[in-house]
Amino acid sequence: MKSIIVPVDFSEQSEYALKVAGSLAKKNNAELFVLHMLELSPAIMSESGYVSQEQVVHLIRIGEKRFNDFLDKPYLKGVNIIPVIKHYKVFSEVNEVAEKHKADLIVMGSHGTDGLQEIFIGSNTERVVRNSDVPVLVIKGAIDKFEPKNFVFACDFQEENIPALKKASEMAKLLKSELIPVYINTPGDEFLSTSDAYDKISLFLKKANMGLEVEIYNDYTVEKGVLNFAESIHADLIGIPTHGRKGLSHFFMGSIGEDIANHSKAPVITFKI
Repeated sequence: MKSIIVPVDFSEQSEYALKVAGSLAKKNNAELFVLHMLELSPAIMSESGYVSQEQVVHLIRIGEKRFNDFLDKPYLKGVNIIPVIKHYKVFSEVNEVAEKHKADLIVMGSHGTDGLQEIFIGSNTERVVRNSDVPVLVIKGAIDKFEPKNFVFACDFQEENIPALKKASEMAKLLKSELIPVYINTPGDEFLSTSDAYDKISLFLKKANMGLEVEIYNDYTVEKGVLNFAESIHADLIGIPTHGRKGLSHFFMGSIGEDIANHSKAPVITFKI
C-alpha cells in the first residue's frame, strides 16, 4: 500500500477515519492524502448579490486554516501527509483524486442513515462508495487500534465477484487478518440446498484458482445474513463487492454493499465490481 486518501469535513466521524488512515499509512509507510472540500459554489450569493472576490478568498483562507488545525494531531506524527483542498463539493472528485495519485484505499467516516433520509438523500460515504474504483474503508466509530483479526467477505459467488475476492484476499494479507468468505443463503428463488451451494462455491473457487474455506449462513435477507454472521463470529471488518449503481437503477434496485456500509456497526470495506 503506497497511498491512502481520507476525505475530512471536521466532523467527529471524519476524525475517526483520519486516525485509522493515519495508522495504516504509518504501518505501510504510505503517503496520506487528506482531502477537504470547502463547499464553495462557483457563484456565492448574498441578499444583495454576489459576494466579492475578496470575501471568497477570505472564506477560503478560513477553511484552509481550520483544515491545518484539524491535521495537528499526535497520532499523525511521522506520517507523510499531503493536504488536498477542493473548493467545490463534488463526490466524483474523490475518485478523480484517487486516480491521479494512484491511491490504494479510501478511508471514510460515517454514522449511517436511516429511513427517508437514506432513500432521498443518502450519506456522503454512500456517494463516494458509488463513484470509487478503489476500495473504500468505512469507519463507523472510534477505534483505538485498527488491527482486524476476523475479516468477513460476503458475496453471491458469481464469476463477476472473482476480482473483488482477490482484492479482499490481498487486503487481508496486508492487514494480517483471517479472511472468512461467506455465502448468505436466503429463502425464495435464490435458495440453494447445502449441496448445491457448495457446488456453486467450488466452481467459483476453481475459476478463481483460490483455495479457501467458505461458510454458508442462512437468513431472511442478504443484508441481515451478512450482519448477523459477522456479529456471530465477532468480525472486526466486513468486506463486500458493490456495483456502484447510480441514478434510477440505484433507486429501484438499491445496493447491498451500500446498505451494509450504512447499517453495520463494524468497519466495512467495499470493492467495486
